[in-house]
Amino acid sequence: MHANLYDLIIIGGGICGFSAAMYAGRLGLKTLVLEGKIPGGTIITTDIVENWPGIKRISGEDLALQVIEHAKEYEIETRDGWVSKVRLGGEEGCFTVITEDDSFEGRTIIFATGAEHRKHPAKGAKKLENRGIHYCALCDGPLYTGREIAVIGGGDSAAKEAILLSKYASRVHLLVKGEMLRAEPVNSKRVYDNKKISVHTGVSVAQARGERKLESLVLETKSGEVEELTVDAAFVAIGIIPRSEVAVSLGVTVNRRKEIVIDRASQTNIPGVFACGDVTDTRFKQAITGAGEAVTAAYWAYTHVTSGDFVCPHGEEKP
Repeated sequence: MHANLYDLIIIGGGICGFSAAMYAGRLGLKTLVLEGKIPGGTIITTDIVENWPGIKRISGEDLALQVIEHAKEYEIETRDGWVSKVRLGGEEGCFTVITEDDSFEGRTIIFATGAEHRKHPAKGAKKLENRGIHYCALCDGPLYTGREIAVIGGGDSAAKEAILLSKYASRVHLLVKGEMLRAEPVNSKRVYDNKKISVHTGVSVAQARGERKLESLVLETKSGEVEELTVDAAFVAIGIIPRSEVAVSLGVTVNRRKEIVIDRASQTNIPGVFACGDVTDTRFKQAITGAGEAVTAAYWAYTHVTSGDFVCPHGEEKP
């Protein structure tokens, strides 16, 4: 087999990417993980993970490192750098994956590219990003020890951010656009039991004010009332945007939210192209469910490569 030809190329180096790599390595596939600049994925910004079977409590970073170390027990290869394009065909492979300084060919592909934080659309939020407007409580929370801060969002991620930030801040205002907090029951209870967290429902953030740093947030209620909340920082947790651009350029089908559409085999509309984790249209965006999708993708990639009638999606048979 050509040095740069692989049975499976996995794009993404988070929990999903390395879970797929671990299983592919066990199955004996020649596997390459293109892990980006920072291995581990977005879970490394998670303070505590409590829903990984067999481990009661673990930091997101430690969990990611354990999964990576496990995968590297098998004969897989890893490279850093970003993937700029994937195209059909190649000298020997079905797909050519192009990075900033190299190219690789694969018989199958798994997109494990994850997602990024959705930016807040409020006036002034972009200007004040990293000057009071933040998207990672674990990264930037300690900067605001003893200060009054806000968390913007109404889901489980926002609840967990508020809980973490309460360890540092003097007061945390959890700003929920809807009429109720939509977190997991265990995290909702932790929020409401925490005397340092105040939950404000039915409010939206219309503006972030401040010249050199965030000074206040302008809040609006559904009835049109406006108030100004003085805070030193605001941490945004209003959802994620899938990193599916490269997959789309290949011709992979996505839904209106730009999530890659997969079937029960974690396969896309293109034979031999699979996806897993936050980039997909699956409902639950959890590390454990993403790992399951990853293993499913790796198994079916193996089946695809080893089947007796293996054909590339553009119709050209490859040895």
